[in-house]
Parts: sequence; structure tokens; C-alpha cells
Amino acid sequence: MVKRYLQVISLDDAHSLLSREFSCTPSVLQVPLERAAGRITAGPIFARYSVPEIHLAAMDGIAVVSSETKGASEQHPVILPRAARVNTGNVVPQEFDAVIMIEDVWESGGNYTIRKAAGPWQHVRPAGEDLAESEMVMPSRHRIRPHEIGALATYGITLLDTITVRVGLVPTGSELVPAGTRPAPGQVVESNTVMAKAMLEDAGAACTRYPFVEDQPDLIRDAIKAAVRENDMVIVSAGSSAGTKDFTAEVIAGLGTVLVHGVATKPGKPVIIGSIEGKPVIGLPGYPLSALTIIRELVLPFLKNYGLQVPEPVVIRAGITSALPKEIGSDEFVLCTLGKIGDRWMVSPQSKGAGVQMSAVRANAYIRVPRNSEGYNPGDTVDARLMVPVQDAENALLVTGSHDPVLDYLADILRPAGITLISTHVGSMGGILSLKKDDCHAAPAHLLADDGSYNTVFLKKYLPQIPIDLICVAGRQQGVVSRDGLSFADLPGRAFINRQKGSGTRMLLDYELKRAGISPDTIPGYEREATTHIAVALAVKSGEAEAGLCVYSAAKALRLPFVPVSQERYEIAIRHEHAEDPRVRALISAIRSERFKEILTMLGGYDTSETGTIRTV
Repeated sequence: MVKRYLQVISLDDAHSLLSREFSCTPSVLQVPLERAAGRITAGPIFARYSVPEIHLAAMDGIAVVSSETKGASEQHPVILPRAARVNTGNVVPQEFDAVIMIEDVWESGGNYTIRKAAGPWQHVRPAGEDLAESEMVMPSRHRIRPHEIGALATYGITLLDTITVRVGLVPTGSELVPAGTRPAPGQVVESNTVMAKAMLEDAGAACTRYPFVEDQPDLIRDAIKAAVRENDMVIVSAGSSAGTKDFTAEVIAGLGTVLVHGVATKPGKPVIIGSIEGKPVIGLPGYPLSALTIIRELVLPFLKNYGLQVPEPVVIRAGITSALPKEIGSDEFVLCTLGKIGDRWMVSPQSKGAGVQMSAVRANAYIRVPRNSEGYNPGDTVDARLMVPVQDAENALLVTGSHDPVLDYLADILRPAGITLISTHVGSMGGILSLKKDDCHAAPAHLLADDGSYNTVFLKKYLPQIPIDLICVAGRQQGVVSRDGLSFADLPGRAFINRQKGSGTRMLLDYELKRAGISPDTIPGYEREATTHIAVALAVKSGEAEAGLCVYSAAKALRLPFVPVSQERYEIAIRHEHAEDPRVRALISAIRSERFKEILTMLGGYDTSETGTIRTV
């Protein structure tokens, strides 16, 4: 029988259903004081003793009986019949009720003379001044802040009862291998429950990851039954779609009830919400970004019902740089890169692919496109939800254009300065057009003109009368990467992997094909595109293509033969008006650094003779 989703419900309805169906009683977890920061108190916390427990001196001086100091003045000094020398923090003997600062005391022959009367309890910290025994330190459902750990220690608290949600994480799939294992063809590193555990424990949940379960209904049933028995909530990873080995919905239905199979979100639609023994059981989709969306948008908000405090993301109003079309009917969540150009926030959508985990690594924000919306047009103002602190977003350096592996090394050099270089690979022309709209800080390019020059012709054409600074990264070798040492003349008839239209590498290829009199029609795969040099080299190494055009460093990284075709000028274009931006200045300093030149030499295929030079267009 073909499996189908039940009636798909909206994300808002899914939240309402979870709140309605489950009582959400949290578990109590006792934790030592040192691990209590960020936890939520399960009940009120009371002081075990008074602080201070006895009267203490608040000054260096002498302890006195205040009534014996009456009448003391400059004209009528008083010699005290009794007094005791004390330092700050010393116990004030019971017979005394005040302290006089040592600066106001004259001592002679063991006698103390004063010229000013002391009031009762002057310079004395009375017992219980800070907190009295049995007083409440914190109420229930209080999130313990790190600086409060010291106070709790002072009041005698060493163990605390905190609330949590015990979550059992059950990974399913015969193809799974653990993290740290290099997967063979057909195998997948199990990452969804690793991610889920980190995200849920950050919110205060207590997670248990169970061993992998093969795609056999009986084994999955036994694993889910055990997890339900031992936890408040169970999350089953994968098996929620409609494939021949997707058994999660069937098993949940056999043990309890499937309440929902399908929520109108993209990614994440195949999610399952079930109930077994009155406990929620969530079936996660297998794709990593689908799982991420469900954990962030469904599971984490649900934890609030148990009393955990899940922070809401900061929302920034930003202009979107490219079109984001969408069909009506689903809430769509799109990972993005966000940065500030001048005084404007700009946000650029990343790839929508549910299996592309690097999109989540590169992203510092995401957009929720409502289910009744048809999407956004370039320039529309949208709500961008931050995935990083605001300060990190403000320090983001947006680099849009041609890809080169050295951009990652520049990002690494800049990071200690608090600057995050975020690169989006849209090809040289895409970067120039982004720079024209002032949607990025910098645009790497290597655009070859018919006269053999690089970049300037295109900048003058597309950004007339806009002063541009071109910072030379390096001269770099482009050539044919293959497994058999193929040359440029060998390309006709060979399965090829190309770069995207508008990329400098694509333009170089067409330039050299024209010079050699080779028609693109003679090269199978000419229309197949990759967005990075590493992707080209990887396609060749995996056997998906026989040859491609890329930089030497990419071929070297994958240990593939490389036959040079041309040395080109790889530069980063910056609008001159942004030259004094601290992030741009830091980028130029990084390019000019000796460390960066050493990296270029180590990677190979780069000429550093003009690295860091600037020319103005």
C-alpha cells in the first residue's frame, strides 16, 4: 500500500494541538550548584542560615557600647571604660552595639579616647542583614543566572531541584553510522539526534540518545516503547516520510495514536505528532535542515509548556537582496546571511535544499515566509530572525561574488578581530551586480574581457561613475582538473563539469574555447553547473565528470592532476565610499598580511607579487 500523509495542518494549529493534548508536567532534576546556571528552579529556595549569622564589624576600629559614648565632642573628649579592637568582618562581641572607625580614635596606654558619640549599631552589620535564615532566596520557575551561583553558595545551597523535560532521542535507519566514521557509499552519518540533543539541552531539557535502530518495525517498536517508558517526550529521527522503509507513523499508531502526519512547513512537512501513554512522540524528517526547522519551530516552543524558558530570536527589519518566490499554503523558513551596509540591514537567502547543512553553518539569520504569502521581491523589507548575537550580525562582512578557497582563510584571519566574513558564491558577475545595488561590502571577481584585461571593463560598464577600489588577492592559476592529466585540447568528447553562468571561470573557459576554435557543443556536460571550484574538483574525483576548469588549489586539495590554462587576476571590488568601514579596512589588512601570503604559497597556484595592491576604477 502506498503511504500518504494524513490531512496536513498549519504550524499554528500544530502548536495548539500540542498544548491541548498534553499535560506537560515537567520532571525534577537535582543538580549540584556548579551546574545550576541556566536551570529553572522547581520550587522556592530558602536560605539555610542567616547571612551574616552574627553581628560583624563593617569598619576597622573599636567595638563600643553606644550609650557610653554620649556627650563626646571636640570640647569634651570621652575616655571609654571598655572597648575591643576589631577589623572589618570581625565578630562584634555581644556586649557591644557599635563600632567607631579607628581614624576617629586616640589610643594611649591601652585606653581609647573619642571626640564624637556613636549611635546604636553604627558601622555594624547586624545578623541577617543580607538574608535571614529561612527567607526565600528565589521563587519557583526562576532561571538561575551565572552571577547568582555565588549568592546561592553564600546562603548554604549546594544542591538544587530544577525542572527539566526528559527527552528520549531514537535514531532509526539501517544506513546510519556514528559521527567520526567516514561513511561508505549509501551510508549516512547520524547527525539529527546529535543536533537535537545540543539544541534541546541548551533550553534545559535532559536528553538521552539511544542506539541506532535498523529499519525493522519490530526493532523500532521496542526502541520507542523503552524510550516512552523512561522519558517525558520521545523524538524519533527519520522514517516519517512515505518511503518503503519509513515505519515511524505505523509504529506510533500501533503503540498509541498518530495525531498529525504532516505540518505545512517548508522544510519539515513530513513531521509526525503522536501520543503514546499520554506522552508526546515526535517523528522528525530525515533531511537535516527539515529536522532543524521542526526542532526550532515546533519542539522548542512546546518546551515552554513545561516551564522551560526558550528565548525568542531577535528580529531585524532588513531589505532582501533577491527574489524569494513561494506557493501559498505553507510557512517557509529560509536560511539567510544578514549584514549591515552603512546604516541599512540587508539579508540574502541561502540555498533552500533541505539536505545542505552548510547553509545552516553559513547562515546567521532566517526568514519565515507566512503561509498566505507568495514570497518577496528584491528590495522588500522583511523580518530576519537572528541566529547569532546582534553584535555578531553588526560585525558581519558580506562578501558576494566569485568563489575561491582562500576566502575561507581570510575569514579565519579576520575572526580574532570579531569580524565574521560571510561569503555567498554567485559568480563574478553576480557579485558585481550585488555591488551595484550596494547589497554587499565586497565582491570578488576575475572577469576576463576581450582585450585580455581583468575586471575593469565590466566595472566601468555596470557601475559607471561609481568609484571602485580593486584589491588584488593574487594572480592564480586556472586549469583543467581531471583524473587522467587531460589538457585543454582533450576536452571535446569528455564529460565536463562547468561553472555557473556569470562566473569568471565560465567566461575564461569560453574565451579559451574561442581562441582554440573549440565549439561548446562538442563538450558533453558544458551546461552542467557547479558553484565552487571545490565542487568542480569533487565531481571529477567522484567520477561524475571526466574534467572541469578550476583553480590549482582546489585540484591540489583533492590530489587530482592539473594542467594549467591561464593565470588570471583575482581581485576584490569595494565601493570607495565604504573604504573606511572598519570591516573593510580589516579585510585589506588581512590580505596584505604576511600570514595570508604564506597561506597562498602553501595552497599553491597563486602569484603573490601584487597581493594587497589597490587600483581604483
